[in-house]
Order: sequence, then C-alpha cells, then structure tokens
Amino acid sequence: MKTFNIKIGFGEQEVTLTILPTSKEQYLVLYSGGIIGAVRMDSDGELWEQVPDEDIIPGDLPLYQPDLEAERLDIVLCEDTVSQIGEEISAVLRGT
Repeated sequence: MKTFNIKIGFGEQEVTLTILPTSKEQYLVLYSGGIIGAVRMDSDGELWEQVPDEDIIPGDLPLYQPDLEAERLDIVLCEDTVSQIGEEISAVLRGT
C-alpha cells in the first residue's frame, strides 16, 4: 500500500498527517516531515493503539522535532488522537 494523507481535528484546528503503511501492519504517522509515532490495530482487531516508540522502525525518516516557535501545531499522540487517526485509516482502507 502506498503513502496517503488524512485530516484529523486537533483542538480547534485541522491537521493533515501523512500515513506510511509498513510491513508489520503498522502505520507510521508523519507530521511536518518527521515521524510522530505509529499506530496499529490491537490484538482483538477492534481498537487502534499507539505502537511503543521502541517498536517503531523509522528507516531513513527523521523523528518529528517539536518547534514551539514554528507556525505549526505541536501535535501529540494521545488516546483520542490515535483513535481519530485509526478511524481515518480505516476509512481509507474501506475505500470511503
């Protein structure tokens, strides 16, 4: 599967994230050119969960570096954000 973009709500803003599927049924989540984390379905196949940082294989991609002075949002992966990302990935996988 190829890389694709999704949009999620983050606070009062909307954020575009790039999703890079990997061979381990994980999806790398990129923001502003860096990896902010990865998500996957849980073992029951019902909920999306964050992949522990030590299980992420970034390859040649850099990790996201927050910059409080930049004009972009300082996005953080939390349970709600992971759920939103997962819902959007599921929609893309279903073709909707």
